[in-house]
Amino acid sequence: MGKLGDRGGIVKRLFDLFVSLLALMALWPVILLVGLLIRFKLGSPVLFKQTRPGLHGKPFNMLKFRSMLDATDKDGNPLPDEQRLTRFGRILRSTSLDELPGLINVLKGDMSLVGPRPLLMEYLPLYSAEQARRHDVRPGITGWAQVNGRNAISWEDKFKLDVWYVDNRSIWLDIKILFLTVKKVFVREGISAAGEATMSKFTGSSNR
Repeated sequence: MGKLGDRGGIVKRLFDLFVSLLALMALWPVILLVGLLIRFKLGSPVLFKQTRPGLHGKPFNMLKFRSMLDATDKDGNPLPDEQRLTRFGRILRSTSLDELPGLINVLKGDMSLVGPRPLLMEYLPLYSAEQARRHDVRPGITGWAQVNGRNAISWEDKFKLDVWYVDNRSIWLDIKILFLTVKKVFVREGISAAGEATMSKFTGSSNR
């Protein structure tokens, strides 16, 4: 499976633009309905915006549909995820409907359809040199790690899969991952880590 060079990178970008535009046109009724349901069930804002590291770690504002309540403790600190994630929010995450606004990030060039998932800015100094290579490509709405375990695998395994994608990326691999993603959405596998509402926090690599 051939790697993407400069020419392949252009093809990948054109592929991202075409598919994301097509998806937005086809799914706009779903996007509108989900937005209205979030407004009714979870309140405002409907969109969740957070600064995440993009290509080469450059920050960008990632968009998702909100899936948690804004519940806080007496000191104003957010409650744990498992207390803020409602049944409706779990449905949004398990069906990946919360990821639909990310298509806007793809159009803007902040993200790709396929690539390592954009994680938290605070993780950047915690990666080993090998793990940091996941930022050699644009982050993706879905990726090789997402179709090979998602949140049910360890951080170490997830980063190995991300780096494998960086070294083996191609348009054909992207198409394969997109098809596998659709399958995973229907099966609803790997949505959360064992004993966690989503995924435990990354605290650093033992191989740094």
